[in-house]
Amino acid sequence: MTCIIGPNGSGKSTLLRAIGGLSRPLAGQVRLDGDDISTIAPKALARRLAMLPQTAVAPEGLTVGDLVARGRQPYQPWYRQWSHEDEEHVQAAMERMDVAALAGRPLDELSGGQRQRAWIAMCLAQDTPVLVLDEPTTHLDIAHSVQILEIVHALAHESGRTVLMVLHDLSMAARYSDAAVVVAGGRVSATGAPGEIVTTELLRDAFGLDARVYPDPVDGVPTIAPRRLPRSPSAT
Repeated sequence: MTCIIGPNGSGKSTLLRAIGGLSRPLAGQVRLDGDDISTIAPKALARRLAMLPQTAVAPEGLTVGDLVARGRQPYQPWYRQWSHEDEEHVQAAMERMDVAALAGRPLDELSGGQRQRAWIAMCLAQDTPVLVLDEPTTHLDIAHSVQILEIVHALAHESGRTVLMVLHDLSMAARYSDAAVVVAGGRVSATGAPGEIVTTELLRDAFGLDARVYPDPVDGVPTIAPRRLPRSPSAT
């Protein structure tokens, strides 16, 4: 489970779009198990990599069940539109993300956390070995963010999926990732285990942030505490 972190505008989402095949790099290649993804047919790529963009949009009135079922489209040839296997994958994905009871509900009637779980369920129904998530906790409160990250973390370690995601919350990224990639100024500036690369110096150089980094007393995971600016004498 790898997190891409970096300041706003550093190129995180652009990098993820290139990895997901949504945009073509001007130079270089993106390889998936050694294959240049630009040479892989879209439907074949969708059976190997599932991607949830930061601003996923669904048609008005689309239900949770219909959304999750769309994850099976890469497996449906022109002569067969639905199968028992498709049904099993959709049901299992909804149950894993705890949205099975919401299958008949329109997405636009759900809370932010419920909608995000439904979108991730669609990616799970796609049944790919690689899962790419761009800001899966956007607009969620801390409780729902932890819930989503706990589920995704379990998916990575229980099923052997490769999970690559962008996160803005540095402490969450350090807690839930096995590896981190720091992007700053359109370039990769650091890679490695969070405990090794998330330092006071990195936060200053990549984010322009003055902060303390200390290990959690329970599990040793890096925790970030921004330093407060001194109050001016005239402040009231």
